[in-house]
Amino acid sequence: MPLVPGTRLGPYEIVAAAGAGGMGEVYRARDTRLERSVAIKILPSHVAATEDARARFEREARAVSSLNHPHICTLYDVGREGDLDYLVMEYIEGETLATRLARGPLPLAEVISIGTQIADALDKAHRQGLVHRDLKPANVMLTKSGAKLLDFGLARSMRGPSDGPGPLSGATLSRPITVEGTIVGTFQYMAPEQLEGKEADVRTDLWAFGCTLYEMATGKPAFAGASQASLISAIMKDTPRPIADFQPVTPPGLDRIIRQCLAKDPEERVQSAHDVRLQLQWVSEGGSQAGVPAVVGARRRRREAAAIGVAGGAAAVAALAVGWTLTHQPPKPEPVRFQFSQPSFIQFADAPRISPDGKTIAFDATDSTGKTLIWVRPLRALDAHPLSGTDGATRPFWSPDNKFLGFVAGGKLKKVGVDGGPPITICDAPTGSDGTWSRGDVILFDGRSKDPIYRVPAGGGIPTVAVAVDSTQGETSAAWPQFLPDGQHFLYLSAGKKSVLRVGKLGDKRFKDVMPCDSRAEFAEPGYLVYSRGGSLVSQRFDAGAAKTTGDPVPVAERVATNAVGGADFSCSRNGVLTMATNGGQLAEVRKLDRSGVQSPIVYASGDILHPVLSPDGRLLALRLREASATTRDIWVIDLARQVSSRLTFDPGNENYPLWSPDGSSILYADNNGALVIQRATGAGTQEKLPDVTDGVPDDWTKDGRYVVFEKGGGPSGLDVWMLPLSGDRKAVPLLQGPYDESQAHVSPDGRWLAYTSHETGRDEIYVQSFPQPSGKWQISTRGGTDAQWNPNGHELFYISPD
Repeated sequence: MPLVPGTRLGPYEIVAAAGAGGMGEVYRARDTRLERSVAIKILPSHVAATEDARARFEREARAVSSLNHPHICTLYDVGREGDLDYLVMEYIEGETLATRLARGPLPLAEVISIGTQIADALDKAHRQGLVHRDLKPANVMLTKSGAKLLDFGLARSMRGPSDGPGPLSGATLSRPITVEGTIVGTFQYMAPEQLEGKEADVRTDLWAFGCTLYEMATGKPAFAGASQASLISAIMKDTPRPIADFQPVTPPGLDRIIRQCLAKDPEERVQSAHDVRLQLQWVSEGGSQAGVPAVVGARRRRREAAAIGVAGGAAAVAALAVGWTLTHQPPKPEPVRFQFSQPSFIQFADAPRISPDGKTIAFDATDSTGKTLIWVRPLRALDAHPLSGTDGATRPFWSPDNKFLGFVAGGKLKKVGVDGGPPITICDAPTGSDGTWSRGDVILFDGRSKDPIYRVPAGGGIPTVAVAVDSTQGETSAAWPQFLPDGQHFLYLSAGKKSVLRVGKLGDKRFKDVMPCDSRAEFAEPGYLVYSRGGSLVSQRFDAGAAKTTGDPVPVAERVATNAVGGADFSCSRNGVLTMATNGGQLAEVRKLDRSGVQSPIVYASGDILHPVLSPDGRLLALRLREASATTRDIWVIDLARQVSSRLTFDPGNENYPLWSPDGSSILYADNNGALVIQRATGAGTQEKLPDVTDGVPDDWTKDGRYVVFEKGGGPSGLDVWMLPLSGDRKAVPLLQGPYDESQAHVSPDGRWLAYTSHETGRDEIYVQSFPQPSGKWQISTRGGTDAQWNPNGHELFYISPD
C-alpha cells in the first residue's frame, strides 16, 4: 500500500510520492533532524526476503554510500521501519534522461557532455568494485549542475543468494508490451552475457552505457523488438544502424566509442569507463573533425615494391597528391597537389598511408644501414621522423582515432603510439602482412598465399579466422582487407582463376562479390571505391549497404605504384585527402654494370619491368613485363644483339620470376598461383608444371640441372628455402626452415655451396652454407645485404649493400 504524506520512517517524514519502478517506490521526504529534503526508496519485498539478503544489501549499501562524486546520487542512510526496508538518498531537482529523450535526441554537445559525466561516474564506482547492473536513461537525472547517476550498485540486491542464476531475475519493464509498441526499460540495456545468465562485471555497465549513448544521439533505442523474445534476439544478433543514418554530422569518433561499447563479446568490448571518458573528451576537443564519417609472403611483396621503385627511377613515396576530393564534381576550393621525397639516406620507402583525419602520413622505409622503421610525417611539417621500436615493420595501418599505427614485425602483430612510446604486441602473426583497424577496435590482417584473413581485438588476444581461403572453389588467396565505415563490413580481394573484390562481415562466413578487380580497394566518403585499374587510380560510386557499384570508373591519377599480387600504393582519409606513390613513368630501363661501376643501357621497353635475368651465354634477356596497355604481366625474351623482343607467356594471370635452365634452352617461372612452370625459351612445345609446389618463388636452377631451389611461405616458420629434385620422385624438401625469413638462395657453380639472405639478426644479411646437405653456415655481409650472386668461377659473391 502506498505511503501517505505525514508517515514517519524513523526521523524521515513522507511529503509526497515521487515515482515507482522495478526496484520499489520513491517518495520525497523531510529529514526532521537536519531539515533538508531527501528521497526515500521503499524496497520491494524480494530484496529483504531473508536475513542473508538484508545483510548483503546493507553491506553493499554501505559501499555505495562511500562514493563521493558530483555525478553520482549520494546515498545517506539505510533503515527499517516495521516490515519496510528503505533507502535515504539525495533529493535531486530535475528530470530523468528518459523523460528528456521522450522529446527526441539531444544536441551533439549535450550527448558528449552528459556521456562524459556518466562515464566519469562509472569509472569512480568501478574503481571501488561496484557495478551498477541497471544503467539506463531512467536512472540518469538531468540537473542544472549536470547529470546524476541514480541507484548505483543496488542492482546487486536484485538476486539473493538463493535466487538462482536465471538471466532475467530482477529485470524491469517501464510499460507493458503491446503489439504496436516495443519493450523499453531494463531488458533493452542488458548485455548479451546478462541474458545468458553470466556474472555481470564492469563491461556489462559499459554495454548499457553504449545503449544509453546511442539513444541520446539518435532518439532511438539501440535494440528493439515487438516482444521479449524478439528484443533478446536483437541484442544477441543485430548491429544497431550507424548514428550517421539519423544524425549525418555525427563525428566518427563518437560512433566508434558506441560500437566499442556494444561489442557482443565482452573481451572485444572497451574494457574500462576511464578509457571511454578519455575518448569522449578527445571527441569534444575536436579529435574527430570529419562530419560523416593473390597473396604472397611479406618479403616477396617488399621485393616487388622495391624493384618497382628502382626500375621506375623514383622512390616509392616520391609522389603524393594531397587534398584531392574523391567526388566526380569539380572540387571547391581548388585542390592542392604536392610531392615530397624521403631523406637522402633512405634507400627504399613503401606503403604511404594517410591518417583518417588527413593530417599525417606514415610509411615504412629502409635506411643506408639496412634498418627498416616506420616513419611519420605530419603534413604541416617539413620532415619525417622514425618511430623507435618498429624495426622490421612493413605496411603500417592507422587506428581510427589517428593515435596508433598497427604493423607486423618479427612474426608479431603490434601497435605503436604515433607520439612515441614502446610498441605493444597484439598477437602472434608469423605470416602476417597487411591490416585494417575498425572503429569497433577490431583488427583484420592477412598473410601469405592460402592463409586466411585473421581477426583479433586491437587490445590483444588470440587471432581467429575471419575469411578462409576456399580451395575447393579455386580460390588461392584472400588478402588486402579494408574496413567499411560501419566497422562491421569490410572489403577484401579474392584471387584464383580471376581476382574479385568482395565484401565480408565480421562474424559471418558469407560474402558478396562486388566486381572483378586486380587491386586492393578503399572506401572514400561520401560513397566511392578507389582502386587501381590498368596502372591508373580510379574511383567509382559505391553503395556500401548494398555492396554494389554504379556508374563508370573515373580516373583520379596516373601511374600509381602496383605489384602483381593486388598491391596498389595509395590511401584515402575520411575528409578527402589522398596519398599515392607513383611507379616513376611508363618507360623502364635495364642497364649493364661492369666491375669498374660503369653503366650502360642495353634495352628499353614500354611498360614496367621486373626480374631481368641473362641467359647463360649472355645473348638473351628474360624479364617480367607489363605493357602500358596491358592489365597482366607476362614473361618476355629479348635478343640483345638484334633488340628484338618476343612474348613467351600468354596466360590470363600474372607470371613472375623467370629463371634460365643451365643450357639456356628453357625458362622456369612462377605462375599466378605460385606453381613452377618450365617452357622452352623459343615458346615452342607445351608447358611443364613441376609437381609438389604452390606459392613458390624460383631462386636458382643448379648448373648440373639436378635441382631447382625456390622460396615458399605460408608456414609457421615464415619464408623458407626448399629444393626440388628434377629426377626420381621429384619430392620437394626444405633446405632452410628456421624461425626467420630465408630467401634469395643461389647455388655456387660447383654445386657445393648455397648463398642466401636471412633476417635473423634483425636486418637482411648474406649467409653461405654447404649444399645440398647443410653442415654449417657463415655470415658474409656485416652491414646488411641482399640478392647475392655467384661469380661464374664460383670464387666470388656479389650482393647489394644498403649503402
